[in-house]
Amino acid sequence: MEDELPNGPDLRLLFDESNRTLSVSLAPDPRFPRIDALWLRKRLAAAGYDELQIRPEPIKQLIARYNAGEAVAPIEIAHCVDASVQIMIALDGLSARLTLVPAKGGTAATQAEVLAQVQAKGIVEGVLMDEISRAVAAGKADDLVIARGREPVPGDDGRLEYLLPEMRERVPSIRPCGRTDYRDLGEIQIVHAGDPLMRRHPPTRGTDGLGVLGRIILPRPGRDVRFAAGLKGVAPAADDADLLVAATDGQPLRVRGGIMVEPIYTVDAVNMATGNINFDGTVRVRNDVQAGMTIRATGDIEVGGTVEPATLEAGGNIVVKGGVMGGLGGKSGGKDYSAHALRCGGSFAATYAQQARIVAGDSIFIDDLAMQCQLEAKNHIRVGNYRRGHIIGGLTRACLSIHARVIGAPNRIRTELEIGNDPALALAVQEKAEARDMRENKLLEIGKLLTVADRNPGKFAPDIVARAEEAAATMSAEIEALREEEEDLRYRLTLTQQARVNAETALYEGCVVSMGEQSLRIPQDRGASTVRLAESGLGLFPLEDSPDAEAPQRPTGLDAPRRGR
Repeated sequence: MEDELPNGPDLRLLFDESNRTLSVSLAPDPRFPRIDALWLRKRLAAAGYDELQIRPEPIKQLIARYNAGEAVAPIEIAHCVDASVQIMIALDGLSARLTLVPAKGGTAATQAEVLAQVQAKGIVEGVLMDEISRAVAAGKADDLVIARGREPVPGDDGRLEYLLPEMRERVPSIRPCGRTDYRDLGEIQIVHAGDPLMRRHPPTRGTDGLGVLGRIILPRPGRDVRFAAGLKGVAPAADDADLLVAATDGQPLRVRGGIMVEPIYTVDAVNMATGNINFDGTVRVRNDVQAGMTIRATGDIEVGGTVEPATLEAGGNIVVKGGVMGGLGGKSGGKDYSAHALRCGGSFAATYAQQARIVAGDSIFIDDLAMQCQLEAKNHIRVGNYRRGHIIGGLTRACLSIHARVIGAPNRIRTELEIGNDPALALAVQEKAEARDMRENKLLEIGKLLTVADRNPGKFAPDIVARAEEAAATMSAEIEALREEEEDLRYRLTLTQQARVNAETALYEGCVVSMGEQSLRIPQDRGASTVRLAESGLGLFPLEDSPDAEAPQRPTGLDAPRRGR
């Protein structure tokens, strides 16, 4: 029986203990004309040298020379490498990370070596001994956290606390879907001189942190908030500058950065005996407003009775507990009242309206009937709650929704409805974006100045740097406010594309719904219906009553901003 062939040519290995290198040599063997790297690695492993650091280039030379039929003199192809330990401290000083590269034929890292480097780095806080022990036992670690400091706790921002008891809103509320929280209207809230209204809570400093090197890390202090300048009808308390109290009797009104107290003018009725009213504050009329009279108020207007053809203009809301009889029907008693209208920056609410022109900066709510009126609202128009809820004739225009129980009449009275058309909204979005861009450019220039000042101490006077820092903080706050306003406007612009007309019970022939260039004439009497934008223009659909369209719960208090203020 023939002897078995050896596993390749005779590979001579020589390990030099002094410099811990491995050399090999090869003599040509005609029985094995070629070798490769895989064969060489298997032979090294069989000899117990597979853990050494291999040198690729000498191995390539060895294989090439042998395969060319040459004898290979001793050549170093591998060497021993000890384990390496590296510890890096994070820039914020809150952590230290260990990278442990395992040994290749050399000496493994010990816990004592790692701890010696921890001490050399000056790490004294939050050393994680268990993590170090596990890494040493495993013989390797990759960016492992072995020390963790104590993070600083940011301070709380300052805030303004509203001290008055919450009250119901004085007009119904409505969600973007058009569903209403139509509850009883609340009364005007009254405060008296000296009543506490709002407290300023200053920001807190926060809690210090501690870095792994034992250094204190200062927290980010909370942002300060101050009462806005020029708040009318209020004053700081005599013994507490952070407390605002009423300086006069009147109606409290929350505004950005504080609260104001509007004076309230109360009168039994408005007629020829009282004359017209022009008041800086809120006007309350206990009974009726006679035809031909005018009431102008920077705040709200509340009428306990009926409004005949008259002019009412309010910076806030208009609430009429009775109804409104307008002058669009022509002359009455030989007088032309068609120029009279009711306009408000907030919302309008009444029991009924007939031949009236009503314009609201927010929404319009009519409980019973709107007949031959011109109604225009920035957001929603809702007709119907406890009573009939009819829109008959006239023009009804709202950006987001028109909702009534019955729209039109069986005798096909022309009833025009317009939704979703607000050219001023797109312009407002553009103006906000331009204003934000302008301030961002200014902030960039201020930032450049502060950077130069930081890199070149003494280049600028301290007062110049202080003013620049103050200007940068103010500019940042303005940019953030403009960004929020722009986002709100863009959201409203999106909502206008979802605008709709809802009829809960009936939508009669004779109604015409328009949305921009689109127009839809109702061809025949329909039951509960919705008109909204479809793929090919305005479409008529069964009334949509999704779970998302539940009646909203109005937030209490006076948080809702008044438009036009």
